[in-house]
Amino acid sequence: LQADHDNLGIARNQLQLAMDRMEEDMLAKQNLTERRDQIQQTLDEVRSRAKTDSEAAHQLALRIQSLNSRISSTTLAMSCLQVQQQTLNDRKVSLENAIQESEEPQGQLKAELEAQLEKRLDVENELTTVRQKSEAVAHKIRQLEAERAGFEELLEAVRNSLEQVRIDYQGLEVRRNTIREQMLEENEDLDEVLQSLPAEANEEAWEDLLRRVSNRIARLGAINLAAIDEYKIQSERKQYLDAQNEDLESALQTLENAIRKIDVETRTRFKETFDKVDNKLQQIFPKLFGGGHAYLEMTGEDLLDTGVGLMARPPGKRNSSIQLLSGGEKALTAIALVFSIFSLNPAPFCLLDEVDAPLDDVNVARYSELLKEMSRTVQFVYITHNKIAMEMGEQLMGVTMHEPGVSRLVSVDVDEAVAMAAV
Repeated sequence: LQADHDNLGIARNQLQLAMDRMEEDMLAKQNLTERRDQIQQTLDEVRSRAKTDSEAAHQLALRIQSLNSRISSTTLAMSCLQVQQQTLNDRKVSLENAIQESEEPQGQLKAELEAQLEKRLDVENELTTVRQKSEAVAHKIRQLEAERAGFEELLEAVRNSLEQVRIDYQGLEVRRNTIREQMLEENEDLDEVLQSLPAEANEEAWEDLLRRVSNRIARLGAINLAAIDEYKIQSERKQYLDAQNEDLESALQTLENAIRKIDVETRTRFKETFDKVDNKLQQIFPKLFGGGHAYLEMTGEDLLDTGVGLMARPPGKRNSSIQLLSGGEKALTAIALVFSIFSLNPAPFCLLDEVDAPLDDVNVARYSELLKEMSRTVQFVYITHNKIAMEMGEQLMGVTMHEPGVSRLVSVDVDEAVAMAAV
């Protein structure tokens, strides 16, 4: 037992040394990785500049070729223009000779042209005079036509008015005969009735009044003897509905006041909770990443319907949303956010199921240190397959199979095991 104990101490020392060397190797690996990324970035920039210079050289070569082609075409065009210039000079000389030969009969032709122009001017003056007279006659004819059309319209209006008067007279005659017959049936004298009418009597007003009264009587319909009882019933129903309406309006007002109070309380509590989670996130995030910065931001102005965005900047990266991070960085950022929310109202214990699965050893160590720090106030129960996370636990529980088909639950208190090993 003493020999095993000594071997165990030696093995632990070797394990500690190996862990230290592994951590140093991880740090060196991280530095080399960063250096490799920097060199790769520099190489990409150099390749990009080389590609740009190559494209620029190709463009210059194409431009030089185009300029040479333009020079050749310009030279050829100049040769053609020189030939055309010589041809035009020869044609100019021949035309000057022809002009000198044609100037001799020009004086006689000018005299004949002036005589013809004088005759044309006289003819144009006579034609102008005739046109003016023709226009005056046409204007007079148009005036007479307009007067005739006016007279015809006036005559037509007089005819229409006469026809309307004749139709009205016939209608009045028929109406007079009808009234006379009605008076005879009623044994009334027309002269006596006319004398008994008041001075302000108006037939149209009386007819309109009679028509309105007839319409009102027609709308009333048959006499309803139960109308009084129905009116009483409807009045009671109206009073009941009015009372119900007042109750509903009062309840609606109370509900709206309650909604306003709830909105105010919701905005206040949401803002306080948001600030607390944001502050806690800014404290936990650097612990998990060994630096960097993270914060929460609202996507809208109204606190009742706004969204919340998570912005994270790990060490060596620009500000970006969580969607632009790698898988491990996303996991660590999510852990920081969950622990920030959990710290507002911590429960007596917390269960974590393989949260460290996507993390490497360095990040697992940071994650374990955070759990160890928070375990002072909260009891953590976490499921893991990582050795580093297991070393941080105080109680280990697992399932083993000593015999085929038979599973056993094994529980180990780390402190007791260390004390037992020390003895």
